[in-house]
This record gives sequence, structure tokens and C-alpha cells, in this order.
Amino acid sequence: MPRFDLPAPELRSYRPEVAEPADFDDFWEQTLAESRALAQPIQLRRIDSPLQAVEVYDVTFSGFGGDPIGGWLLLPTGAEGPLPTVVEFNGYGGGRGLPHERLGWAAAGYAHFFMDTRGQGSGWGTGGVTADPHGSGPATPGYMTRGIEDPHDYYYRRVYTDAVLAIDAVRTLDRIDSARVAVCGGSQGGGIAIAAAALSSGLIAAMPDVPFLCHFERSVGLTDRDPYNEIVRYLSVHRDAAERTFATLSYFDGVNLARRATAPALFSVALMDPVCPPSTVYAARNHWGGSADIVEYAFNEHEGGLGLQWQKQAAFLAEQLAG
Repeated sequence: MPRFDLPAPELRSYRPEVAEPADFDDFWEQTLAESRALAQPIQLRRIDSPLQAVEVYDVTFSGFGGDPIGGWLLLPTGAEGPLPTVVEFNGYGGGRGLPHERLGWAAAGYAHFFMDTRGQGSGWGTGGVTADPHGSGPATPGYMTRGIEDPHDYYYRRVYTDAVLAIDAVRTLDRIDSARVAVCGGSQGGGIAIAAAALSSGLIAAMPDVPFLCHFERSVGLTDRDPYNEIVRYLSVHRDAAERTFATLSYFDGVNLARRATAPALFSVALMDPVCPPSTVYAARNHWGGSADIVEYAFNEHEGGLGLQWQKQAAFLAEQLAG
């Protein structure tokens, strides 16, 4: 796809004003406090695996509302710890899959926790295990408009809370160094990583890769691709709901969350990305509350840097640990 967004020099300085609710911080403080009060101890079950260099654990922890959330914990075999840890979040529609599909971080000497995304896991990949037991009002197919009539009911309130409580849960484990935890993810996972970095404290790094869920009002008017286009379809039917819809989304916008994140960050952006337009990625990066580097992929779409970006993330994280 040809470049369709702002010229690169304008992107690099793009720092838009994004509407923010007056009760944004209270909303999230109350949301997290309610779910933390219901949390049960994390459960680990080591599973048999053909992997010899990695120990594999099937994990269940308490997420939003005390709901059970699945994940994989991979540890380098025999590593005593406490280990620096990467908590990773998944792309839209995917599940936690199978443990051998993501070996990079454990092979590099880290503990690696991969969170299953509630209600997803049937769009691509090898599946998920986590239900979303909460209903919603009228919505388009997909996840973007579930519960969108009220921020308290919105789907991503549950997902972002799951992400924060995943970090809480992992930090309780003996083989995890609670002071050396980083977050990462691509696309939807990148947006969740931004939220997790904003709503958790003491992270050593955040690595959002071509992040989704940023600068909603610009995104839905700039791209005709899903998942943002789910919102367009919803509003094309619910013609008088735009103000309410964007008011809800403002509580979950990666730009508003980025302002509250202080961990050193490494973003990536693809300048031909029709799914997460580059200006929306830059909007979050340029509002980041701490230091934030970014890698541009000038001739890539939503796939971004793939393995090359992982190498850059690994080098970046090693620098943060060394510093």
C-alpha cells in the first residue's frame, strides 16, 4: 500500500490533543482496586513438552472481576532465578497458542509469560483457552464495540485489567525478579502493553510494536481496515451514538495511557501500515511520559519489522538491564 498518512517529518513531531475524561485516573484506580480485591494466588502446572531447553508451565491467574485467565510461562531449563521477565500480549483475534511457538525470550535467558486474551483465540493461530463471561449490549462482530455504550462495560476495560493483574501475579513467583519486568506485544498486544505500562508501576521497559488502540478518532476516520472499521460499521447503524462512543473510547485510548507511562520504551511503526496508521502510533509515542525511542519501517505494512524488530527489542532490553 502506498503511504497515505502524514509525511515522515510531520509524523515525528505529531503530538495531537486527544480528549481525556476528567475522571480518567479515578476510573482506572477503582477498576484495578476492585479486581485486585478478588484476586486469587496464581496457579502453575508444569507440563510435559518435547522442549529440552525450556520449562513450560500452564498458568491461570485472576484477571478482571476475579475471572480466570490463562497463559504460558516459559523458563530456561535449570535457571534458578530470580530472572528478568518479559510479559507479552497478543494480537487481535489470537490466543496463547502452543508454547513452542514463542521461544525467543526464554532462549535469551528471560522468564517469558504470554497472556491469553479473554474471549479471543479463534481468529488465527492455534487457539486460546480463556472465556469472557461478560455480556454486552448491541455490538458489531468482533471485540471493538462490545459494551461500548458505557466505559464500565467496555471489553477493553476487562482486557487491560487482565494485563495489569498478569504483571501482579507473575511478580509473586519465586523465580521472577519483580523489579525487572518488561512488557511487549504487537498490534493489539502493543496497545495492551501501553496500557499495562501506564497502569502498572516499576516496569523496567515497554516495547509496543506497531500498536493498535491509539488515537481512536483519527484511526476510524483514516483507515478502512478492521479492527478499527468495526467502529465505523457500528456508527453507520447507530447514527446518533458517535459522541457516546468516543467518550467511552477515551478511557482506553493509548495516547491518554501513554501520558502516564514512565518506563523506558521502544516503539516500532510501519509507514505503509493501513491497519494502525503511523500517525496514531506516533501520537502515543510522542505523548509517552518517559523516554521513548521508535524504529521506523519505511516500506512495510502492518507486519512491521518482525524478526528484525525482536532483535532490536532484545538489544534494547539488555541495555535497560545493564543500566
